[in-house]
Amino acid sequence: MNCCPMLRRSLGFLALLIVGGGVWVMVSERPSAADQDEKMLRHVVMFQFKKESSKEEVQQVVDAFRRLPEKIPQIADFEYGTDNSPEGLADGFTHCFLVSFKSEKDRDVYLPHQAHQDFVKVLKPHLEKVLVVDYWAAQ
Repeated sequence: MNCCPMLRRSLGFLALLIVGGGVWVMVSERPSAADQDEKMLRHVVMFQFKKESSKEEVQQVVDAFRRLPEKIPQIADFEYGTDNSPEGLADGFTHCFLVSFKSEKDRDVYLPHQAHQDFVKVLKPHLEKVLVVDYWAAQ
C-alpha cells in the first residue's frame, strides 16, 4: 500500500469473509470521538438453524431476539430479515439480524447482559452455525 499512505493511515479494520464460495471484503474506519456521535456500531448476526428445528421453534428464537431492544437500553436500533438473495451464496444462513449501538461501551454492556444470555439459551438448541461481524458504519 505504498501508493496510498493516506488510505493506510485511515484504515482501522479490514475483514475478509468467505461465505458460500464468495468473498466479502469489509473495510471500516474506527471513528474519532467526535465522529462517534454520527456513526453507529453495527453488530451483524447471521444464523443457520438445525434442520430438525421446526418453523415454530425458529420463530420462537426470532421473537426472543426481537424482544432484546425492550430489555437492553443500550441497543440503539434493531432490524432483521430472512435471506431472499437470488445469488444462492448464503451458505445455509437464513436469518440476519442487525443490532446497532452508539458506542463500543454499549456493545460491551449488551454482550454479557442477562437478557442476551437468556436469549442465547433459547437459541442454542436450534443453532447449526452463526456468523458475527461488527463494524463502524460509514457513509
